Amino acid sequence: MRFTLAAPVHSEQLIKKSRFLGRVEPVADRPAALARVAALRAEHPAATHVCWALMAGGHSAAQDDGEPAGTAGRPMLDVLRHQALEGVLATAVRYYGGVMLGAGGLVRAYTDAVALALRGAARVPLVLQARRTCTLPYALEGWLRRELAQHGATLEAADHGHAGVRLAFSAPESVVASLVARINDASQGQAVWHGPAV
Repeated sequence: MRFTLAAPVHSEQLIKKSRFLGRVEPVADRPAALARVAALRAEHPAATHVCWALMAGGHSAAQDDGEPAGTAGRPMLDVLRHQALEGVLATAVRYYGGVMLGAGGLVRAYTDAVALALRGAARVPLVLQARRTCTLPYALEGWLRRELAQHGATLEAADHGHAGVRLAFSAPESVVASLVARINDASQGQAVWHGPAV
């Protein structure tokens, strides 16, 4: 099972006069992660490095931000991976203290920045969502809205056109097949699916 985080958590440590500010937080996707990293750079203009790692399926990435290659971002990403986390951004802001740490020291420092923050983080099971879109007769719109609520699904858009109401929704992957089957039964085959129905 994969997990995400309930809320952002910080850590702070001083290693040979260098200050490391660690942070782990849930993020929706890579654009949200990049926006958060940019905000951190703006909050810490005097910082020497703002390194980060993102665990987000096909959008996972790591950035050393000027530290020797493989000494910051990749070790941070490894911590997230070993914790079975998904949709999580780890960042570490470093204020250089004038003492070189060496490659091994940097790997330990950045790994610890993330690990310390994760100690105080509340992990929550990740519920994968699937998005579906269908067009139904107007008479079934109210029924479908109630069904979505009962299945833990979210209505994302409703477009009222000539052929009926086009509804886009997301639902936990575990209930999508049964929800689609209920919609097909209730509409007596009148539901028109846009994209995959199951």
